Amino acid sequence: MENQAAGISIIAFIVAVGASMGYYQFIYLPQANAKPILPAQVLNPPQTTKIAISPGSSQPSQTKNFVPKEGDAVLGASNKVIWTNHDTVPHSVTSDNGYKDLINGQFNSISSIGLVLPQKTYQFTFTTDGTYPYHCEPHPWMTGKIVIAKGKF
Repeated sequence: MENQAAGISIIAFIVAVGASMGYYQFIYLPQANAKPILPAQVLNPPQTTKIAISPGSSQPSQTKNFVPKEGDAVLGASNKVIWTNHDTVPHSVTSDNGYKDLINGQFNSISSIGLVLPQKTYQFTFTTDGTYPYHCEPHPWMTGKIVIAKGKF
């Protein structure tokens, strides 16, 4: 009688583990990893927001590094931001808080294109409104912020 109870317990345990693994693999993971469905104008806004990396920004005495220091954009209108490096040395555009966009991934030039070389650009399309502080990894005194306002779409 004890052997039957132990056998039934083991079978019940195996069935429970199998059901849990099936739920996790076929229901939970696809929903957790699903990308949101967004309007086309959020994914490909009609305008861009431009930020310049000023000449001499690699010097700590330079106070105007990212121009404008606070970029303002509107979701669905100008939420694609383009940084252009006008300096003679490479820079990065790196999120202060490790922001990762659900559509476009990590907000960090190093993880996507590396350092932004002189006369080159880095672009990132934000798909949610919010405030996104950033800095240059090799030159941490270089800081900036992007504010994405909610749009009407």
